[in-house]
Amino acid sequence: MTKTHKVHPGPAPEVVVKPWTYSDEQREQIEILREYSKEVMLPDSDEYHYWEKRWLEKADTVPRYARAAKWKLDDAKKRLNATLEWRREFKPDLIPPDEVRIESETGKIILNGFDKDGRPVIYMRPGRENTSQSPRQLRHLVWCLERAKDLQPPGVESVAIVVDYKSTTLRTNPSIGIARKVLHILQAHYPETLGRGLVVNMPRLLAFFYNGIAPFMDPVTRDKIRFNPDLLDLIPAEQLDADFGGEFEYEFEPESYWSQITEHCGIAPDGTRVDKAEAAEAKTKSEELPSDSESSQEPTGTENTNGDAGAKAFFPDPSLSLMSYLWSMDSRRV
Repeated sequence: MTKTHKVHPGPAPEVVVKPWTYSDEQREQIEILREYSKEVMLPDSDEYHYWEKRWLEKADTVPRYARAAKWKLDDAKKRLNATLEWRREFKPDLIPPDEVRIESETGKIILNGFDKDGRPVIYMRPGRENTSQSPRQLRHLVWCLERAKDLQPPGVESVAIVVDYKSTTLRTNPSIGIARKVLHILQAHYPETLGRGLVVNMPRLLAFFYNGIAPFMDPVTRDKIRFNPDLLDLIPAEQLDADFGGEFEYEFEPESYWSQITEHCGIAPDGTRVDKAEAAEAKTKSEELPSDSESSQEPTGTENTNGDAGAKAFFPDPSLSLMSYLWSMDSRRV
């Protein structure tokens, strides 16, 4: 394949998504939990009501919490309540792209392609770390997770993460204390999100980190992590980055990457959502207008889609790099 700056917006044609199936008893519990979520939802008068309702009504939200609680209804309610409180304070679905954009400038986190089960693939390269530890890195991590979920095809509820330790140093590796904090947020508020965690080029030097974080990992999550696997067994060749043996000759370019991800995800500059139908119509109309030699500006319709999405950079610095990110995302323990 020729080199390109374009990211993959969807799975390979041959991919067949296999949605979760449930027993009658499990479906009943999901419905009970769904009705409960309506009872604890913010009132219509609250400015965050729309976003909370939008999140709760997503097809995967309630089932994920039921599964994470291993079908113990009281535990599922407790977990869901904790996340609602966190989201009301953190507002993860309203983080303005420009707030975290600097974290993506080196391509240390890239959302590009889908695995053989239709999961969005997030590439993490801690060796490209470009910022110091700060709250913004955590906001960036959360923002990237939200964008990965935006790109999930119907029926897909998890993501695949490839962590590349090539060129990683101790400076770019997170401390145990910070990793535990990140671990808590991801396990508590993004349960059942890790589909596959694939670690490549991991140096022996980082083995100590595994020993420090492993006790906090759920056994089910641990089983989803593989070290130095053949990625072609898990990701279609045409969607796998050539750096890892695939045929996809992707060249990272910050501006192009940011614009594409934001457009695919539909994120406006203020963190809200762009009406894709209206944006597409505006873009079409702008392209039909005669060129104006006196103006070199881009059409307004094109600019409107620029805030779309925030998947541009995916993963904050050392504080969030590495396995803490992987192991925390599937959370069954809080």
